[in-house]
Amino acid sequence: MYGFLIAVGILLLLSIIWMVYRIQTLVSVVKGSDKKIATGSNKVNAIMFVLFLVGATVLMFWYSIKEFDNYNLPVASEHGVITDELFWITMAVTGIVFIITHVLLFWFPYKYQYKEDRKASFYPENNKLELIWTTVPAVVLALLVIGGWRAWSDITAPAPENSHVVEIMGYQFAWEVRYPGMDNVLGEHDYRLINSSNISGVDFSDKNALDDFSSPVVVIPKGEPVLFKIRARDVLHSVFAPHMRLKMDAVPGMPTRFWFTATKTTEEMRAELNDPEFVYEIACTEICGRGHFSMRKEIRVVEPEEYRKWLADQKPYIVNNPALVADLPAELKELAEITISEYK
Repeated sequence: MYGFLIAVGILLLLSIIWMVYRIQTLVSVVKGSDKKIATGSNKVNAIMFVLFLVGATVLMFWYSIKEFDNYNLPVASEHGVITDELFWITMAVTGIVFIITHVLLFWFPYKYQYKEDRKASFYPENNKLELIWTTVPAVVLALLVIGGWRAWSDITAPAPENSHVVEIMGYQFAWEVRYPGMDNVLGEHDYRLINSSNISGVDFSDKNALDDFSSPVVVIPKGEPVLFKIRARDVLHSVFAPHMRLKMDAVPGMPTRFWFTATKTTEEMRAELNDPEFVYEIACTEICGRGHFSMRKEIRVVEPEEYRKWLADQKPYIVNNPALVADLPAELKELAEITISEYK
């Protein structure tokens, strides 16, 4: 460790000495010193700019093509197609501008390197040019923003009435998944009810909660709208399902939502990728603490018939743990006992 610090100190000292030398050189220029400023390093630096431009361009295109399949994952949702179109349009517009500006940026030091017999041109202003390079980017960016806003408005609009509801709750360091049962209506929750046997804080005094159940895997049907109701129990988390092009923050005290329609089952995606072990996943994209890396939940997309069969086989919280409703008022307790009996 001490050796590393000494090496850093030596580098900093050399850098300071070099900067002092450069400052002295600039001061001599300002004073009009007769000392010749231009040296061979001027041409070397100009050539290195061009070489860096060529090398970086080749490396950028090589890496982009080589890793294309890793960063351009297959789309598995309806809105994901629109999201990808917006992304590639934005990439094309900004990419063309990026390449042009950087070619000029690295070519100019070579083209206009210092020469004793050349004088810099004085070009104070050009109102027409300034109007063009202000108006054109403003119009292009406005079009990009409006396109993104329209897509985002559709995604965050109220979900269709026939949507399958799934609650995703983030906490350090896992996801808890709650389904509303056959009535498709989630029961209320209250953070004050959270304990070791009720980690979601479900309020079982709400009759809609009596058939709610949890699942270790997020199971959803293909081709039918699904509404994720998202919340957090402790700190900021973020629900990210890359193949669905889905990302939404989970914020304590501020429920969020995201609805989508899956277009490919897990088995279809495995066949497409030729990967029998492939699974869709939810990952957390907020640094939420030491165990952030473990916040992963599998999404299983199945055919609608298989989903309904799976849904009918699930047992509510109160069937697996009747103690959750032991303290309910008599009329609700009777309703809870009827619900329990139906699943036995």
